[in-house]
Amino acid sequence: MTVLTTDRLTLTPVAVSDMNDLVALWADADFTRHIMGRGLSEEEVWFRLLRDLGHWQAKGYGNWSIRETVAGAYVGSVGVLDYRRDMVPPFDAPELGWGVAPAFQGQGLAQEALQAALAWTDAYRLEPRTVCMISPDNTPSVTLAERVGYRPYAEADYKGSTVTLYERPRTVAG
Repeated sequence: MTVLTTDRLTLTPVAVSDMNDLVALWADADFTRHIMGRGLSEEEVWFRLLRDLGHWQAKGYGNWSIRETVAGAYVGSVGVLDYRRDMVPPFDAPELGWGVAPAFQGQGLAQEALQAALAWTDAYRLEPRTVCMISPDNTPSVTLAERVGYRPYAEADYKGSTVTLYERPRTVAG
């Protein structure tokens, strides 16, 4: 499994040792309001962690835990995903997802982690594009997605909420 590094961050595939940090992050209503609309219980976080561990095993990619390289503080996660979401239109390309704890927002860390994940995806995946979905009310994520090259292509209903679907063409280094 792939470890990614940036100037300030180390991204490691999610691990059981991340559980306490994940519980704290997913219980935070400020973090989850645009994702789930509520904090998650420890049981729900455990099932998410198991899903993410299995994702790496089944697909060879998944969520990375983002940590500050120097201090080791848990920042959040970023991932290349195939969650087979039940929505119309369905995703037909790898999904990128990200989230940074409120204490680390506004420092450029989400962009740094997302750019690392996209560089890896562009280098090692052959699909012509990646996709993501964002709540229209989540202005910081919309801004970040557009900053790294995502553009809206559709709206969808996902679990009773309207989301905007974005796509980004694969960038070939050259």
